[in-house]
Amino acid sequence: MSLKITSICLLLISVGLCSHVSAGRLPSKNRPCCVGVTNRNISSEVTEETYYEQTARPPCVEAIIFKTDSGSICANPKAQWVQNIIASMTKV
Repeated sequence: MSLKITSICLLLISVGLCSHVSAGRLPSKNRPCCVGVTNRNISSEVTEETYYEQTARPPCVEAIIFKTDSGSICANPKAQWVQNIIASMTKV
C-alpha cells in the first residue's frame, strides 16, 4: 500500500511541476506576442489610456503594446514618442 501512495504522490508532484514550467514559458492568451515593433509615431491612433509592457522572451521582443481602433500595436519602448506618451498613461 505504501508503494501505491508513493507512486501517486510522485505522479501528482510531476504533474504539478510540468504545469508550472509550461505556464512560465507560454505567452499569455490574453496578450499578443510582439515579434517586431514599429518606430513610426502612432500616438494619434492610440485609443486607450493604458498600455502593456512586454519583456523579451523569444519569439516575443521587448515592446510597449498600445490599443488602437484597428487592434494592438507593438511599439519600440526606446522611441522618444513612446516614452512621451506612456508618461501620461497607466501601465496594465
